[in-house]
Amino acid sequence: MTAPDQPAPFGGLSIDFSVDTSVAAPAAPPPLGGLSIAFAPDVATAPGGPGATAEPGDRTESKLVIVGSGPAGLTAAIYAARANLDPIVLAGSAPGGQLMLTSDVENYPGFPDGIQGPDLMTAFRAQAERFGTRIVDVDVDRVDLSGRPFRLWARGVEYRAQAVIVATGASAMWLGLESETRLRGHGVSACATCDGFFFRDREIAVVGGGDTAFEEATYLTRFAKKIHLLHRRDEFRASRIMVERARANPKIEIHTNTAIDDVLGDARVEALALRDTATGETRTMPIEGLFIAIGHQPNTEAFRDWLEVDAKGYLVVHDETNSRIDGVFIAGDVHDHRYRQAVTAAGDGCRAAIDAERWLEAQGITEANTLTAW
Repeated sequence: MTAPDQPAPFGGLSIDFSVDTSVAAPAAPPPLGGLSIAFAPDVATAPGGPGATAEPGDRTESKLVIVGSGPAGLTAAIYAARANLDPIVLAGSAPGGQLMLTSDVENYPGFPDGIQGPDLMTAFRAQAERFGTRIVDVDVDRVDLSGRPFRLWARGVEYRAQAVIVATGASAMWLGLESETRLRGHGVSACATCDGFFFRDREIAVVGGGDTAFEEATYLTRFAKKIHLLHRRDEFRASRIMVERARANPKIEIHTNTAIDDVLGDARVEALALRDTATGETRTMPIEGLFIAIGHQPNTEAFRDWLEVDAKGYLVVHDETNSRIDGVFIAGDVHDHRYRQAVTAAGDGCRAAIDAERWLEAQGITEANTLTAW
């Protein structure tokens, strides 16, 4: 765990190990049985926070560089550090992945009472740092994977590594409404599998017109009493069987030519301001939850010229976690557009780290490790 006098992770967050749990952050009960989270006075200048770059003497070369700091990247870091690979994690300017935008996480093993998404990622990060991982909160601007050492540039600093794990994840696409952003975690979600349980016997809405939207709506019928599926056009991109299945479900009501102009509510979602895209007519729909299902964007910009991508823009994995470039490995949602869960991403990170360690050993770059390292 990060000591109080060390650089604060996640752009100024610090961890207080005080036994007095009454000092916990007011927004949530103390996570992990007594940990509390406090904000450093000067986030902008906090070491390791936004704006941080390598200082003279900082380590910029490693056997392994991991790009991404969600569950996949930080799990990979934990395993790699324990295998003495001295990993560097280029965490991004908004570190922690999608869980940093998630409030209650109740489906991650080991937390019977649930845990806040940011608290979970803070614990991931502290565990990675405990074993010697260096984490830098910068975005990768470009890479050169033409030969070893692989070279990566982030905010003007060049990092070099004998192996790379790409774990940059995928970002949910949003409607772009201020109210949608404000109410994320308070009725607005982009993951039915993660949050559907919280809407038992509620009336909710799903927005989108592809297979994902219809899959989410169908899944949510397990919990909600009524689902309104909203689509701004009169035709769907979803497969015919998915559309027919939804139309046959008495809990789902489909609304075509319907756009969301605003999400209404102060502390939580209470209604939607809707507009008919054909007639311009407006109306208000009372609901208690909104699921955005208009797609995900894989974060692959820096790697597209080097690694293979599929038709949806996700990286393509060969033989477990390998890419088409020897020594470059892939983990998490940057390739997985089926499951998109924290626990599957963490498992991917574990596999990628083990594959990277064994590959480095086969190249003669590292000595053989005993299985106790894992």
